[in-house]
Amino acid sequence: MTSLTTTAIVCAVRPHGEHGAIARVLTAEAGLLPGYVQGGRSSRMRPVLMSGNVVRGTFRARTADQLASLSAELVHSRGPLLGEPLPAAAIDWACAFTAASLPEGQPYPALYSALEAVLDAVEAAPAARGWAVALVRYELLVLAELGFGLDLSECAVTGAHEGLAFVSPRTGRAVSAAGAGDHARRLLPLPAFLSEGGEAGWPDIFAGVALTGHFIEQSLIDPRRADILAARERLIERLKRAVA
Repeated sequence: MTSLTTTAIVCAVRPHGEHGAIARVLTAEAGLLPGYVQGGRSSRMRPVLMSGNVVRGTFRARTADQLASLSAELVHSRGPLLGEPLPAAAIDWACAFTAASLPEGQPYPALYSALEAVLDAVEAAPAARGWAVALVRYELLVLAELGFGLDLSECAVTGAHEGLAFVSPRTGRAVSAAGAGDHARRLLPLPAFLSEGGEAGWPDIFAGVALTGHFIEQSLIDPRRADILAARERLIERLKRAVA
């Protein structure tokens, strides 16, 4: 018998059998883990097994290859946010993206901390601009942790470390305005907050969303996974309506 008791972030839940559910949760020490929750669709457990919630979970399995049973107790609920369209869309995408991208059973402590920070920001920020930058940076970190990181350190053409303005959609390397020349229209804009840090206005945030979205679709999520990508599109549309 193998067991693990830990704090986890609920990322995805799907029905299993008549009353149960399979939850996929992100832990700091063991990464993304699936577990069968008996009675997971009951009125008692539905408020616990919501995306973005923090739970104290105990996994038990007879062998390492067996789907573990999971008992979960609520530590922190983000359920009230799910009634607000924009925060709900942000939580839905951040958690679904995590569940769809990460391999199971591999620890990514930096991603656990970053996802926790994004969800805390969504909960605490009075306006979307307060967490939208963090969400774009989280997407960029997931790409990097999974081996698809962008190289924003220097211009791929000139070697310059300043004046970076674009990213090659093919290689993921930064290009300066001088290095881009006549090819600028074929490149993806690089917002300053991703290369230099700091805060960002909405034009830069949407440029960042477009940049990470290109590489997410290219490298991480099969375009046929319409359900996952639709969650991102809902978030983008709600952000656009919020700032219109």
